[in-house]
Amino acid sequence: MSTIADNLSSVIARIGAATQAAGRAPGSVNLLAVSKTKPAQAVREAHAAGQRHFGENYLQEALAKQAELADLDLTWHFIGPIQSNKTKAIAEHFDWVHSVDRLKVAQRLAEQRPAHLPPLNVCLQVNISGEASKAGCEPAELAALAAAVGALPGLCLRGLMAIPEPGMSIDEQNVTFARVRALRDGLDGALDSLSMGMSDDLEAAISQGATWVRIGTALFGARDYSKPEPTA
Repeated sequence: MSTIADNLSSVIARIGAATQAAGRAPGSVNLLAVSKTKPAQAVREAHAAGQRHFGENYLQEALAKQAELADLDLTWHFIGPIQSNKTKAIAEHFDWVHSVDRLKVAQRLAEQRPAHLPPLNVCLQVNISGEASKAGCEPAELAALAAAVGALPGLCLRGLMAIPEPGMSIDEQNVTFARVRALRDGLDGALDSLSMGMSDDLEAAISQGATWVRIGTALFGARDYSKPEPTA
């Protein structure tokens, strides 16, 4: 069986090849290891192999891992749907939030970000495929949301995040990711981040400008769907 270190090496090679194929600068794409539902020991193994940025979807699970791994130099990203009653803990314990999709959540994160911490890096989640089951701001509402979030203290608006619908062809992936990039480029301000691309579509995402690819399965193996998912 391959180890997490082996998987990490393979994913980094994929990212490097896709970056080169897209004619982009080496190092312009960051790997976010999605460790949701995986034990703290898996994060520790990935850290030992050189990984530093980790993404979590479920708050209580993430907080438990952070406590267990407090001895490590890790950067934590929250990437799941955000309930209003979870914003205080997210503001206090994360460095990035990729899934801001409404102003109320952004305002709470801004108000609850501790003053001694640097501004919280945020990406706005856009529902690029129009799926009713997906979180995310509608593209037509994005400009107004970005203007409002960009004016909030305690936050640093960095860019957009998207989760396209699964099962698309390579061409469809490219078109969808290009739309996300165009939306980001059409916003006011110097936004430098595009959080898009996962294990099955990272090459297309990188070809269209992704700066963060969120990789779980290719690093940590398949999730166990026989167990209920943790609550947020």
